[in-house]
Amino acid sequence: MFASLTRRTAAGETGTVPGSFFSEAAAGLRRRFRSSELWFTGLAVVVGVLAGAATVALEETAQLAQTLLFQLAEGARVTMQPQLSLEQLAVLPLGGLLLLIFSRLVRARRRSLVDAVEANALHGGRMSFTDSLIVAGQTLISNGCGASVGLEAAYAQMGSVFASLGGTQLGLRRGDVRTLVGAGAGASIAAAFGAPLAGSFYAFEIVIGAYMPSAIAPVAAAALVGTATAHMLGSTPYLIPVVAAGGTPTTDYPVYALLGLLLAFLAIGLMRSIATLEAFTRRLPLSAWTRPILGGLLMMPIAAISPQALSSGHSALPVDIVLGGTLQSLALIFVAKCFGSIVSLGFGFRGGLFFASLFIGTLAGHLFAGVLELVAGYAVVEPAEAALVGMAALAVAVIGGPITMAMLVMEATQRLGLAGAVITASLVAGTMVRTLFGYSFSTWRLHLRGETIRSARDVGWVRLLTAGRMMRKQTGNTPAALTVAEFRRRYPLGSTQRVVVTDAMERYAGIVLTATAYAEGTDPASEVADLAILQGIVLTPEMNIVEVMKRFDEAEADELAVVAADKTVLGLLSESFVRKRYAEEIEKAQRELFGEGERS
Repeated sequence: MFASLTRRTAAGETGTVPGSFFSEAAAGLRRRFRSSELWFTGLAVVVGVLAGAATVALEETAQLAQTLLFQLAEGARVTMQPQLSLEQLAVLPLGGLLLLIFSRLVRARRRSLVDAVEANALHGGRMSFTDSLIVAGQTLISNGCGASVGLEAAYAQMGSVFASLGGTQLGLRRGDVRTLVGAGAGASIAAAFGAPLAGSFYAFEIVIGAYMPSAIAPVAAAALVGTATAHMLGSTPYLIPVVAAGGTPTTDYPVYALLGLLLAFLAIGLMRSIATLEAFTRRLPLSAWTRPILGGLLMMPIAAISPQALSSGHSALPVDIVLGGTLQSLALIFVAKCFGSIVSLGFGFRGGLFFASLFIGTLAGHLFAGVLELVAGYAVVEPAEAALVGMAALAVAVIGGPITMAMLVMEATQRLGLAGAVITASLVAGTMVRTLFGYSFSTWRLHLRGETIRSARDVGWVRLLTAGRMMRKQTGNTPAALTVAEFRRRYPLGSTQRVVVTDAMERYAGIVLTATAYAEGTDPASEVADLAILQGIVLTPEMNIVEVMKRFDEAEADELAVVAADKTVLGLLSESFVRKRYAEEIEKAQRELFGEGERS
């Protein structure tokens, strides 16, 4: 692609073909991005600008849609309305209809739409721009029409796809593309909240799946530039005005650890409820395309009870923290928001639980502090503080990223003294979810599709290293009906260690160790089929390297045959070669993780 093209001129000298200058320039640029950390960081800065601009555009579009559809005054938010009229409530099923029309037009259900986490875990950071536009469009429609979903999924999708396209077009290494995708997603989150630290840790914890020293500069630069771009375009940081206070007493940490434990069970309940409802709706005698319309209808009574159950809840969250309310009112909003999120996602609206988990966590924290006060007879913990701790802990339990959420709370409240309490509750919540459930919300939904990934850590190479790719191809077949004498003639002792034999239909019949045919007492007139081992233990070409190693451990064999579905032999694979390839890939992954030898 970037090779120089030359031609002979009339004078016989070598000249440059028109356009080769640009090819050479592109090749030089590619070399710089691959070899120089400074240039690669510059590329991350460009991604940060694009991510910040896309985030502001999505945010403004969604707000404009809500203003027009719900007939709100300029600057008003649907979640802050005291109540909604029937005409306003009717926007919810209308949103389901609009989502149906959009999805049909773009044929969204004909393919699986890959997000940044899946792209980094399985595809080396490669993403589709068209599919990303579809995800952003579906999320915009869902949020703009009031469904209880956030826009963060759309923000991260667009920021990461810009990075993915830039990295793949420049021919960057797999590890560099993954880093760039993380930087793009992190820049989007940083721009959305005005929180560059939270955005940076979001990139590492959620999208890249590991902390890499070599990625600190590009990820941090993208987050900072994304935040600055959003600010220049008129977006303001997401700040929660709480009364300044000192640090949280360490005596409160066990109380917040208990809160984290309770929120872990709440998170598991939310994720399982969404999955269960989604599976149930697919079994209904209705077209899959009509599910969002029915979901919109079911959202109407929920929104009538509390408009705060709609959309993401950006405006309602600070008000609930500062003003609070009675336990009854908080419980009502809590239940409405939980059901709103479950119904919206369970019935096919597009979005995520990022901000919903933050909002529900604040309500849960407030309720926790109120119930403790009722039981103890005095304020055990400050309600606003408990709300902020709950905000981070539930988000960690659902989304993951304990440092991400801790930084988000710190940057949104400007209260560094909360760090200890937030991290305590977050670690308890996150650990319990990993132990009892094993997945974050994004990886849980992938699990329901049949994937087995538990984070964005790169496991795509495992799938690429299959038995079919690693095997030595088998040439010719040795009949199992061959006599031992003829076998000795064809395979002298020392010529080969083992031979694959096949039956009359040329199907796999086992492996014969050459030495056994020369063993004392072996009848030369007998068939070598009698000496065959491992008749029922084989590899299939699609088995990945981890499955292959497991099969070797079970068989306790040095070599196994790779056979097709019709039992024909495709090749042989040795355990020593498989172990060597696995060790090479692990070493390569470790070099990328710690930044050793990535650039030269």
